[in-house]
Amino acid sequence: MMLKSVTESFATAIHGLKVGHLTDRVIQRSKRMILDTLGAGFLGTTTEVFHKASQYSKIYSSNISSTVWGRPDIRLPPTYAAFVNGVAIHSMDFDDTWHPATHPSGAVLPVLTALAEALPRSPKFSGLDLLLAFNVGIEVQGRLLHFAKEANDIPKRFHPPSVVGTLGSAAAASKFLGLSSTKCQEALAIAVSHAGAPMANAATQTKPLHIGNAAKHGIEAAFLAMLDLQGNKQVLDLEAGFGAFYANYSPKVLPNLDSYSWLLDQQDVAFKRFPAHLSTHWVADAAASVRKHLVAERALLPIDYIKRIVLRIPNVQYVNRPFPDSEHEARHSFQYMACAMLLDGGITVPSFHECQINRPQVRELLSKVELEHPPDNLPSFNTLYCEISVTLKDGATFTGRSDTFYGHWRKPLRQEDLEEKFRANASKMLSWDTVESLIKIVENLEDLEDCSVLTTLLKGPSPPEVASNSPACNNSITNLS
Repeated sequence: MMLKSVTESFATAIHGLKVGHLTDRVIQRSKRMILDTLGAGFLGTTTEVFHKASQYSKIYSSNISSTVWGRPDIRLPPTYAAFVNGVAIHSMDFDDTWHPATHPSGAVLPVLTALAEALPRSPKFSGLDLLLAFNVGIEVQGRLLHFAKEANDIPKRFHPPSVVGTLGSAAAASKFLGLSSTKCQEALAIAVSHAGAPMANAATQTKPLHIGNAAKHGIEAAFLAMLDLQGNKQVLDLEAGFGAFYANYSPKVLPNLDSYSWLLDQQDVAFKRFPAHLSTHWVADAAASVRKHLVAERALLPIDYIKRIVLRIPNVQYVNRPFPDSEHEARHSFQYMACAMLLDGGITVPSFHECQINRPQVRELLSKVELEHPPDNLPSFNTLYCEISVTLKDGATFTGRSDTFYGHWRKPLRQEDLEEKFRANASKMLSWDTVESLIKIVENLEDLEDCSVLTTLLKGPSPPEVASNSPACNNSITNLS
């Protein structure tokens, strides 16, 4: 019997995995990911980058269309609805993060909601159909990342969602559409030619496009495979194929379906408590512990008495931004996160408005920050830590350290806190009744017989009183987390 190629084993798994393969833990974890991703997407529709992406996408039309979440006035072809919703999800860097490093959900969920709404099917797509395809998309991303040691570290060259997210999107779409194993193989080959975006665009308005493009290109790959477009059937086996994205690429055939083990069963995701790069959550956590020694309850931080602030963090250059000039740079700044937490005692959505970033108190604190990179502090979300020392002018030094923040997979968010995050994010665009209905539907997604119940709620409406997007530019920020 001829051994399967790696690409063929992936295609076999995408086609062959069934609802019965899902474990209770995988279902529960993926439902949490779906709820969190929806919330990040609703909040993201208030951003400038979402507005630009949606305005661009309106030039496209089709006989079939799908919802842009929370925007009942915008309907787009499924590929562009997935694109715009993907952009919204990552527009504030508020979406989930996995290990090896990627944002797994944002490239997959918009694909499935767009397809579920746009394509006629009898019987209708069920909640279990969505859960299975979602997990197939997540699983493909995780398996691919495990093929390269380089992927264990915070990325330096390619933004992972633009690479593995594109293939995960194609896998999820292929599963949802019921493609044959051969067609799944072609969809993966096509998706690889759509994959890849450089880390140089981190901390810019272009970075959210990586998630949107991954979602869009995944649908396109599945649709083109359905039309018999062909690619290299060994694309995941070859160093010149998927291996072009990672050094020391070592592909492996997937486990047999009879003994399949999901990566999500073994490794949960991290959920963020504020919208910024995951590594900055360690900094904020450590800074909060130091602040308790510096500030009495309701008192102001004694900025004039601070001589220096030392951050001991891994050497991650694209999150080293001493004086950020935009919201996107601030979300990717160790320095800003430490200073904002020390000054305000909390990080919230308004923390990243430019009027907050450019406060004189913030700029003064930023000028006192120094970085150190201990050799044992490696750039991996699974092992990194942050230590912060604040030295006063009288010589006193206060130090705090974070090895694991609340929301990391080692210290997961409680369900009630995840739901509160969703309420805070989704209520920017939806009524209270719709927000609560979505929580209940996702909580019982495996029992949902028709996904149109879900996609109808995703449309809105968007009452003016809950869709305000005016920045809060007062001198202090209430901690809403």
